[in-house]
Amino acid sequence: MQPSSEAKSGHIRLTSHPGSRGPARFPLLWGAATAAERGPVIATVNARGDRNAIGAHGGSYSVYRALAISAGAMDPQARPDLQDTAPTVEIGPHPQWGEPGKIVSLDPWGHRVAIDFADLIAEGIDIRPTIAITKARLTLHEIQHAIVAGRMAVDGHIVHEAGDISVTKIAVDPVWWLPGVAERFGVQEGALRRCLFEQTGGMYPELVTRPDLSVFLPPIGGMTLYIFGDPAALGDGKTPLTCRVHDECNGSDVFGSDICTCRPYLTHGIEEATRQAQAGGVGLIVYNRKEGRALGEVTKFLVYNARKRQPGGDQAATYFERTECVAGVQDARFQQLMPDVIHWLGIRRIDRFVSMSNMKYDALVGSGVEIGERVPIPADLIPPDASVEMEAKKAAGYYTPEGAPSEEQLKGVVGRDLGKF
Repeated sequence: MQPSSEAKSGHIRLTSHPGSRGPARFPLLWGAATAAERGPVIATVNARGDRNAIGAHGGSYSVYRALAISAGAMDPQARPDLQDTAPTVEIGPHPQWGEPGKIVSLDPWGHRVAIDFADLIAEGIDIRPTIAITKARLTLHEIQHAIVAGRMAVDGHIVHEAGDISVTKIAVDPVWWLPGVAERFGVQEGALRRCLFEQTGGMYPELVTRPDLSVFLPPIGGMTLYIFGDPAALGDGKTPLTCRVHDECNGSDVFGSDICTCRPYLTHGIEEATRQAQAGGVGLIVYNRKEGRALGEVTKFLVYNARKRQPGGDQAATYFERTECVAGVQDARFQQLMPDVIHWLGIRRIDRFVSMSNMKYDALVGSGVEIGERVPIPADLIPPDASVEMEAKKAAGYYTPEGAPSEEQLKGVVGRDLGKF
């Protein structure tokens, strides 16, 4: 592998000032009705003056790319061969893609770059997808149990004999249009840019020195969508839709930790989405990488310890207080950006929303998405030690048919002692 000319010379090319390269060759018109009008998002660091976005492709994984190049395992000039990578199903375009302010945190054309910008790619311009669409099967023991229990039938099309489920799977990397993100949060764009710059240790100086660049690929995780049934039926206005929006919880989702309801609610949502697809509707799971309420797993485990070791042990009455004491905030997920992917799919109504979260519900309804039935988690799926979290959330505004618990009831809800784990 031959090092690049810049690596040979040791020259470092700074991109933090407008005069260093001049205006972008491909200006972006965010919210345009077509890909050609909008223009390609180019964030590759080795572009020949074509860069029109801050950040780097791959979100948090961009750092691993840097390590691979540093170790000599990867050519810094390597470009993806996009042959045969096209989406397995068509998504969009939908009217929301061109509605002002509807989508500000992902690139609605991100799965079509090999199609819409083929001529530019052929010229050698490094344009990369930020969305990929494929097909897969899910195998979960909870679904197999549902089949045995008679709650779900094998149909050979969606649910197969082995108990696996056919889905369309979509990966989405974040692409932020900074003016729109600022508007969602009710702050000035300049203040948002400065805070992003300062709170990432000055990682992206262009945030404060390049006001001409309005698109940012943040170094955070994205999301995965799982569609049950026909993706073309999403947003058609007549096919019933069951949807769960789920925020990552590795300890529960993957390893089955019983201190929260995350995996039980996720698998319940999958079961409901599957049954909806079998009944002629369509199901959708949106899985966001927002570990520990976007506070991270280290902070989450510190909070676990603080909750269990406080005087009186783990209590619903002090659940959020202990989180804020450690993290400085009760929840950093801030669902303002969450509805974007719903709009990207063309959805205007969710018939059955498998969630009790008031924040998710308010964000969706506030963005113009109609919600029919709200589906709480069945009581028998709540692990005993998760009752602290569940009752605290109900008191804080989570939807519950029986109403929020009283302050006295909260005091009586306690979890296991840390020493008994």
